[in-house]
Amino acid sequence: MRTIEHWIAGKHVTGAGMRRGSVYDPATGQVQAEVVLAEPADVAAATGAAAEAFPAWAATSVTARSRLMFRLRDLLERYEDDLAAVVSSEHGKVLDDARGEVVRGREVVEFACGIPQLLKGEYSDSVSTGVDSYSFRQPLGVVAGITPFNFPIMVPLWMHPVAIACGNTFVLKPSERDPGASDLVAELYAEAGLPEGVFNVVHGDKVAVDAVLASPDVSAVSFVGSTPIARYVHGRASATGKRVQALGGAKNHAVVMPDADLDLAADHLVAAGYGSAGQRCMAISAVVAVGPAADVLVAKLAERTKEIRVAPGSEPGAQMGPVVTAEAKERVSRYVAEGEAAGAAVVVDGRGLEVPGHPGGFFIGPTLLDGVTPDMSVYTDEIFGPVLSVLRVPSLASALDLVNANPYGNGTAVFTSSGEVARTFQRQVSVGMIGINVPIPVPMAFHSFGGWKDSLFGDHHVHGPEGVRFYTQAKVVTSRWPHVAEESLAQLNFPTSR
Repeated sequence: MRTIEHWIAGKHVTGAGMRRGSVYDPATGQVQAEVVLAEPADVAAATGAAAEAFPAWAATSVTARSRLMFRLRDLLERYEDDLAAVVSSEHGKVLDDARGEVVRGREVVEFACGIPQLLKGEYSDSVSTGVDSYSFRQPLGVVAGITPFNFPIMVPLWMHPVAIACGNTFVLKPSERDPGASDLVAELYAEAGLPEGVFNVVHGDKVAVDAVLASPDVSAVSFVGSTPIARYVHGRASATGKRVQALGGAKNHAVVMPDADLDLAADHLVAAGYGSAGQRCMAISAVVAVGPAADVLVAKLAERTKEIRVAPGSEPGAQMGPVVTAEAKERVSRYVAEGEAAGAAVVVDGRGLEVPGHPGGFFIGPTLLDGVTPDMSVYTDEIFGPVLSVLRVPSLASALDLVNANPYGNGTAVFTSSGEVARTFQRQVSVGMIGINVPIPVPMAFHSFGGWKDSLFGDHHVHGPEGVRFYTQAKVVTSRWPHVAEESLAQLNFPTSR
């Protein structure tokens, strides 16, 4: 059976331990590969290689780093189909969705190509007589990324291109559920000419995560995953003096006003709720129907939900694939049952779906619930599956109250034809990323990605300008070059400008 190994110091490495994990094909339910699970010694080898590579890489010119990012960008485009195929086979999402993930990740590399401009400092001439002041930013050292299964290409690409372009070296711990894409990216970095040790991959579970968090070589940690683990990562890494950006879970709401184009809203909510089988941190899972919009909207959602073609991700015409594991399928089914028992109406039931020829696959069909209330587990918990829950409220004010009372603050959207409603919503909602008639408001790479409340632990969002700030530290220089015969002007009182 194929074995997926670590990538340390520019080559594949089996590692110190004997533990292995199973990598499934979610469409068949069969194991397709084994992945080596790291021991602390493996993490130490990766961080050590990164630490050894750091001084030379940090001293490499920003022009050279930029040119490498251009080469990586071209390779990501050339190997787009290969990367998408790996993602689809290990995650289960359909090929077009996987290609979209590659493209959105590549956009961050394109942003990082502009690193000479992004790292430009500031200069102030003559802040005092004969004195100039200027600032610039330098890399931190070894930085690490711990990334989730749902975007095995895109989320790591939100991190390491910016970090590496800034002059850091990087250790990636991807999800052990779909690790193959990360190894392929490591090979592309090598083909682009990245020096050995600048980018490293260690596969593993909590053992590897804890070793990364405790490593004295690591200066900063980026994480994307569930809120409990984000809180854990933030606490453990902060306790050892590391910088941390830890993105947690989400319960993304879409508010639909009576004046909205309900056909447009229904089209986009179905796509946002069921794309990638709902396994997106920006998926819409709660539809908030305002007033008379509710009955018409639910009927339109039901019609479109029933038309979705569920099939293996590699099959032509597939619109939604399986969830990632058998446990995920069981969890989603359990939440639907709990919602039904609590009084929600199961308008479209995806439980018991059978995909011809794939009896062992981790398939569950798109599911639509109506009459959901804020006390139901199907609303309070992050299901991370193809379930849309409709909540009914009488007004925009009550919709805002509902959204703002939720502990998550990752993404939200409003569907309306009123500029006044849109402006009120975007100013009053307590959420980090907002869509106006856009259900998945993922910012472009030249803005930064991140939520509020329990969706983010730390001060910085991911990629974009905040990513550059997170992976660098500032220096401010105040300089004077006096003439030989000039009076020194030194004095014991606090200096002021002259």
